[in-house]
Amino acid sequence: MSKGTYAIALHGGAGTLLREQMSSEREAAYRTDLLAALSAGEKVLKAGGSALNAVIETVVVLEDSPLFNAGHGAVFTHEGRHELDASLMEGTYRKAGAVCAVKHIANPIRLCRKVMDSDFVMLNGEGAEEYARESGFEMISNRSFSTDFRREQLIQAQKAGRVQLDHSDNRDKYGTVGAVALDKNGRLAAATSTGGMTNKRYGRIGDSALIGSGTWADDRTCAISATGYGEFFIRNSVASRIASMMQYGGLSLERAAHIMIDEEVLESGGDGGIVAIDKEGNIIMPFNSQGMYRAWVKEGEPQYSAIFKTDALTDEVR
Repeated sequence: MSKGTYAIALHGGAGTLLREQMSSEREAAYRTDLLAALSAGEKVLKAGGSALNAVIETVVVLEDSPLFNAGHGAVFTHEGRHELDASLMEGTYRKAGAVCAVKHIANPIRLCRKVMDSDFVMLNGEGAEEYARESGFEMISNRSFSTDFRREQLIQAQKAGRVQLDHSDNRDKYGTVGAVALDKNGRLAAATSTGGMTNKRYGRIGDSALIGSGTWADDRTCAISATGYGEFFIRNSVASRIASMMQYGGLSLERAAHIMIDEEVLESGGDGGIVAIDKEGNIIMPFNSQGMYRAWVKEGEPQYSAIFKTDALTDEVR
């Protein structure tokens, strides 16, 4: 891309997403919310705003949508409550903010922005919410995140004795959301937010809150947001290792991501994917599952969205 242009991409989760198993109405609803989130981020970039603000505004829309496993619509823990994780990173100074196991913050990604400006990088649970209250954030009822759909998932997961999977539409799917962006000034940023895994216990934290595993941004290389079986993304330090392969090994974003997603993560037993963008504005969205909710746009081009593995990269939905 030429200097002064922008690009942004987002995801809404990866997993076993098959076209023949999703109604046209539900597919349309997902695509509508994906593009609404994309438009929120593109509006910031088009006006000359920062990549950081663009990914925040994008993720806020996804957190507010009941269709995704983040914010309103988050999955239930084993105890029948919601515990939210999120992280945010900008690529110029590599500043980051993250929160985990928060229960009363409507948009955890906005709290990550506040943490980024503090002396901390990550805050947990009650401490994170104490900091949020002191910073003027409104505390909301944990029930505000609940949907009947997610409650039924919990019931089914507990009946089956399952902990780790989010069975959206009765199929395995990870509903984590995230976004990456490049702004007109060449700055990169990434954001990720999730409700974790249905029926999770013991204060389990996945990769979405962990800088270097689920989120990474560095203006010298790329910005990355991940979705999938978080334990495997943590064990493989997926996001930061992709950037390291680019910076120190001279690999392209596409090649480095292929090694991590299709080799390292898959061979270790994990599944999922990423959305990523490099300093030139090249966007890639590799995943080793049957599908991944995703949308993207570059300046001067149409907006695109895709869900299934069989979707062509040229599938356009306005």
